[in-house]
Amino acid sequence: MHKRSFTYLLGTQTMSNAADILYIMALVSLVFHETDSIFSSVLVPLLRMGAQMISGFLAPLILARFQLPFILFVSQFGQLAFFAILLGHLWSAGTEPVWVIVFALVAAMSFLDGWTTPARNALIPRLASGEGLMRANSLVSVSDQTVQLAGWGLSGVLVAMLGSEKTLLVAGGLYMIALIFTSLIRDPLEGKAHYLLQPGTRVQNGDSLASEVVTEPGQGQHDLPPAQLEDKLYGPESESPAVPPKRKKEILREGWSLIGASHRLKALIFMDMIDLLGGSVWVGAFTLAFAQQVLHKSEAWWGYINAAYFAGAIGGGIIVLACVKHLQRRLLPAMLVGMAGYGLLTAWYALNTLPPLTLLIVLLMGLPAEMSVVSRRTMMQMSVSVHDLPKVLSAQATLTSLTFCISLLLMGWIADHLGIVNLYLFSAVLTMIAVIYGIFSRRALSMSLSAEVATSSK
Repeated sequence: MHKRSFTYLLGTQTMSNAADILYIMALVSLVFHETDSIFSSVLVPLLRMGAQMISGFLAPLILARFQLPFILFVSQFGQLAFFAILLGHLWSAGTEPVWVIVFALVAAMSFLDGWTTPARNALIPRLASGEGLMRANSLVSVSDQTVQLAGWGLSGVLVAMLGSEKTLLVAGGLYMIALIFTSLIRDPLEGKAHYLLQPGTRVQNGDSLASEVVTEPGQGQHDLPPAQLEDKLYGPESESPAVPPKRKKEILREGWSLIGASHRLKALIFMDMIDLLGGSVWVGAFTLAFAQQVLHKSEAWWGYINAAYFAGAIGGGIIVLACVKHLQRRLLPAMLVGMAGYGLLTAWYALNTLPPLTLLIVLLMGLPAEMSVVSRRTMMQMSVSVHDLPKVLSAQATLTSLTFCISLLLMGWIADHLGIVNLYLFSAVLTMIAVIYGIFSRRALSMSLSAEVATSSK
């Protein structure tokens, strides 16, 4: 593992995620206070999701042209620049900011932020391999959940104590620290580009991860280990070529084509979408409604449920991290067992009416949820070459944003018309459907995966 660059990557993600939470909380509070409009407040997260979905669709053009660390740096620098403009406008406008400008700046920041997730997840397999890959994914997941737990808990306190304007200043400081960390990240494959393979060289197939051989009549075959193959594939002094304009449409389609050509990628993404379709039930509005309508508790229990959920996710991530060696060779069973456990606990949560037991159920969700997420992410990263991975992850990010938007609308309708209990039961059913689909697709999901795990863990 390239520990130094991975540490910087982890640092920039932690600081950037914390800044996002603080600025969203402060801005939503400011918008609601100044406009007294719930609709205007909701525009902030909706604009973020919409801009990230567009960004994810266009990301392959950027990922094909520039190195991943450079993309992360430009994204972070651009967000900081737009954030500075936002602060300047809010201070100069006083109590009468132009909300069109505010929302446009939020959309611009979110558009740049849409590059970071596929770039980060594509960079991780370049910095870690074998057991180190799953360990790296676990560390990233624990970091994300810790920031969520601390961020949403402390951001409300900071806004109440400091006010929205000063909280935005704190967020600006975190963005600056994230930018410094980002500038220190190095890609071990940076500056390397494809060149013509010699006949007889055995290479990795991005779909099945099985070896393929470049041959000519009369030539022998040569197996190369991954480290030597990388040197064979890339030249040390070559640079990434410019992308011809005529290929832009082709580049935009590449990620989708790779997914369409791989049975395993299609199965993984389909399962992810089914599971995510019910994932929005943990959005604040739904947990608040559950606390009030089912548990008959005050708004404080909304915070308790959120805290228990993220605490369980952190604990689950730490357990997964400790069991990497065991789980690395059993990624598919770990993913299916994790999803099944999460689905059953969600159904139990829906049917339970005892407040203390609710917190325990949510806490227990952490381990199966993290087993599922980390295993699925690792399988995704191992299902395609490191150079095609950014294209696939960009397509996946677009599908994820679209699915989540659909989920919010669908779950909102179910909550209003069928009740909050049926909402969580429906979410549990969706997760179990994903599990059943995974069981029937296990042949595609496990195709050549065990061989790759055995090779990468040596």
